[in-house]
Amino acid sequence: MNPEIPSRRSLWFIFITILIFPIAIRAQQSSNRNITPGSSFVANADASTLTLTWTTSPSGEFAFGFKQVAPGGFLLSIWLDQVPEKTVVWSANRNNPVPSRSRVQLNAAGKLELIDQTGRSIWAANDLQGRSGRVAYAAMLDIGNLVLATNTSAILWQSFDAPTDTLLPGQVLERRGVLVSSFSETNYSKGRFKLTFQGDGDLVLYTRMFPLDDNNAAYWRSETRDTGFRLIFNQSGSIYLTRSNGTLLKPLFDNGAPAGGRFHQQRLTLDYDGVLRHYVYPKSVHAFVPSNICLQIGEEHTGGGACGYNSICSVLGSDGRPSCDCPPRYTSRGGLSGCAPDFLQHQCDQQSQDAQHFTFIVMFYRDWPVVDYANFKNVDEEWCKQSCLNDCYCAVAIYFNRGCHKKSLPFSNGRADSGFEGKSFIKVRKKDSTSSNTSAITNSSKRSSTALIITLSVLLGCSVLFFLLSSLFFLFYFNPRKLKMLRASKVHSVGVNTITRFSFKELQEATNGFEDELGRGACSTVYQGAVKDTGKVVAVKKLNRIAKESDPEFQAEVRSISRTNHKNLVQLLGYCDEGQHRILVYEFMTNGSLANFLFQNSPGPNWYIRVQIAFAIARGLCYLHEECSTPIIHCDIKPQNVLLDESYTPKIADFGLAKLMRPDQTMTITGIRGTRGYVAPEWFRNMPITVKVDVYSFGILLLELLCCRKNYEVNVEDEREVVLADWVYDCYQDGALDLLVAGDEEAKSDMKMLERLVWIAIWCVQEDPTVRPQMKRVMHMLEGSIQVPAPPDPTTFIT
Repeated sequence: MNPEIPSRRSLWFIFITILIFPIAIRAQQSSNRNITPGSSFVANADASTLTLTWTTSPSGEFAFGFKQVAPGGFLLSIWLDQVPEKTVVWSANRNNPVPSRSRVQLNAAGKLELIDQTGRSIWAANDLQGRSGRVAYAAMLDIGNLVLATNTSAILWQSFDAPTDTLLPGQVLERRGVLVSSFSETNYSKGRFKLTFQGDGDLVLYTRMFPLDDNNAAYWRSETRDTGFRLIFNQSGSIYLTRSNGTLLKPLFDNGAPAGGRFHQQRLTLDYDGVLRHYVYPKSVHAFVPSNICLQIGEEHTGGGACGYNSICSVLGSDGRPSCDCPPRYTSRGGLSGCAPDFLQHQCDQQSQDAQHFTFIVMFYRDWPVVDYANFKNVDEEWCKQSCLNDCYCAVAIYFNRGCHKKSLPFSNGRADSGFEGKSFIKVRKKDSTSSNTSAITNSSKRSSTALIITLSVLLGCSVLFFLLSSLFFLFYFNPRKLKMLRASKVHSVGVNTITRFSFKELQEATNGFEDELGRGACSTVYQGAVKDTGKVVAVKKLNRIAKESDPEFQAEVRSISRTNHKNLVQLLGYCDEGQHRILVYEFMTNGSLANFLFQNSPGPNWYIRVQIAFAIARGLCYLHEECSTPIIHCDIKPQNVLLDESYTPKIADFGLAKLMRPDQTMTITGIRGTRGYVAPEWFRNMPITVKVDVYSFGILLLELLCCRKNYEVNVEDEREVVLADWVYDCYQDGALDLLVAGDEEAKSDMKMLERLVWIAIWCVQEDPTVRPQMKRVMHMLEGSIQVPAPPDPTTFIT
């Protein structure tokens, strides 16, 4: 045989080798992406990218790892890796982002688990007990499915069985399967809408009783009751329901599957706005239901509707996306969070006098078809308007078909409807009027005052500038040496206020060698002193630790309070950072701390003074959260950090633990701060922190003000009274609020106010931070400008 001519057997070998070689290479590449037991992956906040990939699918279209969704907050998730948006299609810990240094691991026993930086288990794949085989690897498949598999590739667990808000081609939704929308485009936690494949075979879109997981009301159905068995999204891009025998029942959308396209980059997503959409790469919407969510969330629905309370919903585009607007004189709270009035509501304690300050703005083709608190038939339009005008509860009157429908705040499910033939009368305060209640200031009057202040400030600034320039000229012309003194001036502008930088020697002299101690904390001691030049009495706070350890707290306090200017915040007059000395100089508060005022006097302080103190603290916190150029979370609100001046006006103090936020930032990740008993539950759940931690602390402080006792008392006869918040809620449920103020006759004679304040406090101490009101709303509830709904059980928390 000629050795140069291959035999038939050799030719077959070469042919098979050429045929199999690419397959072998792909198999090798795929196996290299597999995650083996004993492997782990750590979230790194210092990474320059928002996505940290542990593994990818063989095609590279899908990635699995950590996606950073907030500064230092990570989701363990799967995303489309070949699109710029890195769209998330599944996540393990959507309600509980983990901080940096958390890790995901496939341990030696084959358990896939997410563990935070403290070692606490946050999430784990479903229990695999009872399934045959042992986990040999985890892999990201080309269809976007994360699997735990055996050596024989038998799947023991898969992400396709636990969808979040999205289905992918190749995925099936069985009966009792659920998709839950995200809260917003950037917040992946559970939102306000749900798709449920019910046990009876009907596929239904519901509004959620947010933040609880209960269904509220259906706004779209597939109408497949008793016949629907599975929802299938096949590899060709068709989405349809089948019967139990596997035959086609009906397509989900009337226009069928898209032509062509990259099917692995299609997805069916229940979006945060409540619309179920079929997306085709790159980001076009092929089909959606319902056709008009604004009209389909209708009369039988409670809750905020598609756009939130007090809003107007309309669908303008071709993708079913709701557009959210506000009635005149109402301001958007952002996204789908509804609208808030920019004026003070009708005061019920002076109903007839305050009515003259209101008027109506009429709107056509706008309706709020839900939750009338009163409606009247066979009345005329003028009667309807006058009835609303004289009623302190009425915020909107709808006149339709000789019927008058009155609605109070908040009003629900507002929508633009060209078929609506009635009129909507929006009740607003006249712009040139104010409430006769001198303690209430409307936003419109604030703007007028601001304009006046700016004008006066400009005039005063010009005068001061002229004076300073004249003085400088005089000093320079007659005594040049004084210019050196001027350059060495100790006055510095830091943030909003102008504060003085003192030397250690000056403060030593001012306090007579730090002799007259006013109080002592874990990190500092406060002394009384007097400024030598002016004789002004001051409080001098000296940090106890050496400079290196004290710097973060010291800098936080200087940065925080120097940015503020409010009558209910203590004023920082100066500081010293000489050598190892870190000292802060404050205005002196004659009546000490609120803690001493509340807990060291028997009987307790006057009821009406306590109520006014609560109102003032709320105003101070509202300023920190919403009116500062840089929002500030105080992080340590408690009676010891509220000081009282000579007229018992409270001022929030001690900003050493404060957290500054960027103007566009709503949440942050940070270690636990604050004092036991006042610390909000989310600190312990490693959740992103918002201003709601201060709302919780204020709620505890408000209960202490109402009851004149500490939040935790061991020496009580009834063990149910040990934890104040629990006892208060028990009394509220039992209708026995008078027990909270036993012996306080002034409080007992004002039970309506006590009830309102208790309800507000219970709202503030809800374990779920999303349920707690913002401080601005708390302030309005305290002042009586909006109603206080009955609060839920504070311990209800859905993770």
